[in-house]
Amino acid sequence: MKNNILIGAILCLIASASWGAMFPVANHAFQYIDPFYFTIIRYLPVTVILIILLLMTEGKKAFKPEGKGFILWFFGTMGFTIYNLFIFWGQNLLGDAGVLLASIMEALAPIISVLIVWLIHKNRPYLFTIICIIGAFIGVFLVVTNGSIQALVGPGRVIPLLILFLAAAGWAVYTIGGGVFSSWSVLRYSTLSCLYGTLTATLVVVMVSLFGFIEVPTLQEVYMVRYNMLFMIFLPGLFALLFWNKGVTMLKPINAILFINFAPVTTIIIRLIQGYSISFFEFTGVFIVCLMIILNNLYQRMMMNRESKLLRETRQTA
Repeated sequence: MKNNILIGAILCLIASASWGAMFPVANHAFQYIDPFYFTIIRYLPVTVILIILLLMTEGKKAFKPEGKGFILWFFGTMGFTIYNLFIFWGQNLLGDAGVLLASIMEALAPIISVLIVWLIHKNRPYLFTIICIIGAFIGVFLVVTNGSIQALVGPGRVIPLLILFLAAAGWAVYTIGGGVFSSWSVLRYSTLSCLYGTLTATLVVVMVSLFGFIEVPTLQEVYMVRYNMLFMIFLPGLFALLFWNKGVTMLKPINAILFINFAPVTTIIIRLIQGYSISFFEFTGVFIVCLMIILNNLYQRMMMNRESKLLRETRQTA
């Protein structure tokens, strides 16, 4: 049992840290290649590897959607089209400031998922959770504005910030979708959702290229980012996806979600090493977001234990 907890924690830590590292890596790659093509070139190999792994472990029957084709496509599109395209698109539009903002938006996904469940299922969260949500958005506000309100409404800021928020919402929806396919293996849901979502993302990129909105990279430009791609394909792409999903099954979601805090922390560490100056407001904002996630998690644990205790007492008196 203790070994499983340790292994699960290590898997989630590696996944979260690699997600935090991908934003500085991507920022360097955007000097040579458009973020849309960066995303597609990154995820096509990941999709192929996942398909091979699923075929080897579960056979051809695992590729049948079992009447869930549309909903599978929807969740795959949210996770591998909306999230992957928008997160790097928004980051690139914001320049250097977008590196930390993209990372903090990713960390905000668990908070956004609470809002989505509230909106769809009319399942109002606890008052304390609502307070944590407000606190998390205050933290994001500090990172976004960096102490200046003008940074929020300045030229070229509103649309990129909206794009980043939609990206985080896409990942939140994809995460919720895992519960719909709880009877499937982690590898099967990961592979098929990745396949459907990446094919959709590829179609989107081809269409915007045909209309002249983005340029097709040359082989030389792709070669210039080969090391960035190798990192992105295997760590934040393949291994992080499988490690995270496996870690969640070993630790349970309520425990695993705490590790998402390591994403913005990793981003900050790498940016400091690169010589980028992190302001007091950015540090404070990241700290507040991480704190709100932790406090909400602890409160949920307390409420779950209380409800479980009441249920046991009710059964004993019945």
